[in-house]
Amino acid sequence: MSDSAQKKITKKHLKTLTKNGRTKKLRNASRVVKYGTINFGRNIWLSTAATLVMTLTLIVLSVTLVATVVLSETADAMRDRIDITLFFKPGTGLEVLNEAKDAALALENVKSAEVRTSEEEYENFLKENADNSLLIETLEDPDMDMRSTMISTMQGTLRLKVHDPDNLDSIKTLVASNILFVKNLDPNEEPTYDVNRNEIATITRWARIAKTGGLILSVVFLVISVLVIFNTIRMAIFSRREEIYMMKLVGADRAFIRGPFLVEAQLSGVVSGLLSFGLFYGGFRFLEPRLSRYGINVATISDILDSNRIIYIVLAMVLAGMLIGTLSARLAVHKYMRNTAK
Repeated sequence: MSDSAQKKITKKHLKTLTKNGRTKKLRNASRVVKYGTINFGRNIWLSTAATLVMTLTLIVLSVTLVATVVLSETADAMRDRIDITLFFKPGTGLEVLNEAKDAALALENVKSAEVRTSEEEYENFLKENADNSLLIETLEDPDMDMRSTMISTMQGTLRLKVHDPDNLDSIKTLVASNILFVKNLDPNEEPTYDVNRNEIATITRWARIAKTGGLILSVVFLVISVLVIFNTIRMAIFSRREEIYMMKLVGADRAFIRGPFLVEAQLSGVVSGLLSFGLFYGGFRFLEPRLSRYGINVATISDILDSNRIIYIVLAMVLAGMLIGTLSARLAVHKYMRNTAK
């Protein structure tokens, strides 16, 4: 036989071996999935207990992340709405107010500034009370000339938006030392330096508590989940120890023996991921309008749940559940294999 013919035969033989090897791997994989699925149904009560504990773990993780994001964004939104209002004496002219505005804008911490004269403050007062027909009629009564009286008592204002509401030293220094502010500010009306500061501090503190407490609870439930699944798999292994022994005798490798138990745990992870997302989604939608009424900013989470990105949340929960299940099952099977090998 020539060398070329021999090479062709060898090449054909290698292709056949490769094809058979791939077929064997696919067949073994399908059997592993089949046995794992059967085992999941066979141990339904143990599987249910493991799934519920894992579901609680994933819910705690989800709530922790959402609470941290929501409370942090609420505090940030309140900071953005904060303005520092400086009150000038009634009748202060627009030229003086604009000069004060330019001096304030020169400060690094000032983001924007807006001035209103006494007349503009009066018009704004009318807009804010447009629903009070009796008040509007009284103010617009020509015989009483309330307009002039009101304007003569209303301060002009300078409203400042700042980058950092926790660092107002430069503004306080300007107000206390600049002669323009000293001469024209109304001594009877203090600047609104501390408005909403206590509310922001409270929300920020709750955000830190939610993050820290949630992480601690998540770790606790994660450990419990691993232990429950670990013991579930150990019990499943113990109930099928004779079957495993026979599989070893006929030459089954470790991966084939371990596979069904991993599939069983991963199925628990998939179910718990879907269940936890369903509970999280329903709970959030139920609480969303109530949280919004109290000024809690849920817009970011709501936008995610209303968009195509929701699929990433579902996948993340399912993958997290599968990861927990796989880790627990591997630990249990590894411990059994190590003990039986002695």
